Amino acid sequence: MSLIPSFFGGSRSNIFDPFSLDIWDPLEGLPIANPPSSVHETSAFANARIDWKETPEAHVFKVDVPGIKKEEVKVEVEEGRILQISGERRKEQEEKNDQWHCMERSSGKFVRRFRLPENVKMEEIKAAMENGVLTVTVPKEEEKKPEVKAIDISG
Repeated sequence: MSLIPSFFGGSRSNIFDPFSLDIWDPLEGLPIANPPSSVHETSAFANARIDWKETPEAHVFKVDVPGIKKEEVKVEVEEGRILQISGERRKEQEEKNDQWHCMERSSGKFVRRFRLPENVKMEEIKAAMENGVLTVTVPKEEEKKPEVKAIDISG
């Protein structure tokens, strides 16, 4: 399985995955002189880590969203079977008398998009959040087995 190297944004997506519509920012990680704050805020948390596995019954997406409340995350399905997972971690308010010694936790918005296969039950998609992990379960339709009809042989 070919993975995107870490210097391409650190995404662990399969570059040959025909279903993936991950948003990739080619400027991510490069030093930019005085970037607009909105660009920095949007890309700072853009790499929400996602695992996507397929079981016989469903497609299961697990998203690491530590420190985000479920009200700050959206799970949507757009036309064309596009699953979109987005959210925002807000920057902590700085008080006038606060003295920061270290500020490494990222904040900002993230958006991840995936094209779902045709064999999914769109109306039965479920999402749950526990311990900073969002789990989206997309059930699959049962495979229709071809009907076999025995033919009598005459003669």
